[in-house]
Amino acid sequence: MLLRHVARPMLASWFIYDGVQAALKPAEHVRAARRGVSLVGQQLGVEDPLSEKQVAALVRVHGATTAVAGLFLAFGKAPRTAALTLAALSVPLAVVNQPFTPSDVPRDVRTRKFVANVGAIGAALIAGADYEGRPGVRWRVDRARKDLALAKNAKHQVDTAKHTISSTAEKAAHTVTDSAAQASRKARRAASSATRSAVDTVKGAVSS
Repeated sequence: MLLRHVARPMLASWFIYDGVQAALKPAEHVRAARRGVSLVGQQLGVEDPLSEKQVAALVRVHGATTAVAGLFLAFGKAPRTAALTLAALSVPLAVVNQPFTPSDVPRDVRTRKFVANVGAIGAALIAGADYEGRPGVRWRVDRARKDLALAKNAKHQVDTAKHTISSTAEKAAHTVTDSAAQASRKARRAASSATRSAVDTVKGAVSS
């Protein structure tokens, strides 16, 4: 669909730009990243778990990963996976820029960035849920269940048919056997009767 080919690069452009900037100029993002690291450290009861150099390296890696995922989304290469990856990568940014805790950064600045990050997460999630018209997971699961039920029903019908055929064949075999036995007995009786008649005829001829 043409709309997807246009919308995906538009959505990815923000992630690509932000990721490239973070990878090439990490110093501009280290301050915010440090706030996030400190926040996590406080929750874990650890002070300054990472050095400034380590935080800068973390920013670079995060930025490069974001840019690569954005390029994948822009060019339609595994777009759903790329979009969901971008959504996951945007969560730390939203946490870092959340305006609900004290900080030396003005609250309105953090609020603006936080809202932008939340919006980016939502947009990426929508892109990640786009199956391009193909059936979704729920539909496939339901279809698999129906197919399994049909297969079980077909197997039951086949087993029933086999049993019916076997029973019919067995009855037919008994019928044929009984008929053959009766015919054999009749033939023996007829032969015996014919033999007696022949003997009586011979005896009569001899006597006369």
